[in-house]
Amino acid sequence: MAQNSERTLVVCGHGMVAQRFLEELVDQARVPFQRIVVFNGEARPAYNRIQLSALLSGDAEEDSLTLKPDDWFDRHGITVHHGEPVQAIDRQDRTVITATGRRQHFDTLVLATGSRPGRLGIPGEDLAGVRYFRDLDDTHHLIGQSQSRPRAVVIGGGFLGLEAAVGLQRRGVSVTVLHRSGHLLNRQLDTGAGQLLAEALTDKGLNILTGTSPLQLLGRDAVRAVQLSDQTLISADLVVIATGIVPNRELAEAAGLDCGRGIRVDARLQTSDPDIYALGECCELDDQTFGLVEPGYLQAQILAQVLATPARTAGFQHPVLATRLKISDLPVFSCGLPGPASGTESLISRDLETGRYSHLLVRDNRLVGAILLGHTGDGPWYQQLIAEGTDITPFRAQLPFGKPFCEAAA
Repeated sequence: MAQNSERTLVVCGHGMVAQRFLEELVDQARVPFQRIVVFNGEARPAYNRIQLSALLSGDAEEDSLTLKPDDWFDRHGITVHHGEPVQAIDRQDRTVITATGRRQHFDTLVLATGSRPGRLGIPGEDLAGVRYFRDLDDTHHLIGQSQSRPRAVVIGGGFLGLEAAVGLQRRGVSVTVLHRSGHLLNRQLDTGAGQLLAEALTDKGLNILTGTSPLQLLGRDAVRAVQLSDQTLISADLVVIATGIVPNRELAEAAGLDCGRGIRVDARLQTSDPDIYALGECCELDDQTFGLVEPGYLQAQILAQVLATPARTAGFQHPVLATRLKISDLPVFSCGLPGPASGTESLISRDLETGRYSHLLVRDNRLVGAILLGHTGDGPWYQQLIAEGTDITPFRAQLPFGKPFCEAAA
């Protein structure tokens, strides 16, 4: 059996979660690998995808997105091959085969292959001028297109679509947002908050159309219009599709690993092969996939500990996640239930002068959901109450006013 000093770790993918995993691993007291080799499908080192919207809008410089300088990898003995994705896994020989034909042995393999944009599956989706907003190449393309294409349609009123819309508008593009649901950010916000957000964005010049979806994209060589399900036509020189993601499971699936919508893992992030692990947007645990960076970072921490301390029994537990966004300078916070459900009571407050909105959902005298718009300072405290299942009886009446009032009443 090979000694720990001879063991090789291979990581497929180099996004934000993969980079956080590397950082967590080298911070362990005992790193059980002599060699760490990373195969990155993109041509550049890991970067902060969350800041792509700031880059698109002109509020950030590209250099600021890089997560770690080259010398960080040198100091920790990590070899990264950029622009060289893994194309196959030979589980019998314990090797991966890359796009260049390189064969690399592994003792432990970590799959961090991420996800890709979901397609609409409608005519015209492959026309020139149709783009997704997912990575740095997409952002470069949209910045370039914004200089010559004055009318854009963004399909999808989730946070990625809204960030794309705001970014393009700040570059002088006239933008229409199409959203199939009846209100924006329907996975994070209730109807009231979604409508208030739409009003705020409309006041800033965006055209928001909810409860509608595209039937087809029209044009001969390049997109010229979007036809809606009610036969309305919207002229467009540029279309951005932001309607969700699909986990990249194909590499694992071809290798015979157990997959559902993503690569199935257990609480230790281990796949159906005991030497192969997966984390981030490509993995699936208990029929749930993960589209936010926060659970990916937690998975990175857990997996680093699992590999450094194999006897560790504690694994990844589904956390109480919160969405924290700032859309066109309007802060948004959402945690727990995004709207009323069976057995819940609603505590709703709205300040017409400042535009602040709060919807707290309570069940059995415990907070189970918090939706905040305009002022989100109490969001982390509400998240803690939800995660800990705190009995709010002593300060229920003060709950909408925030932590200081509740502490004074308790």
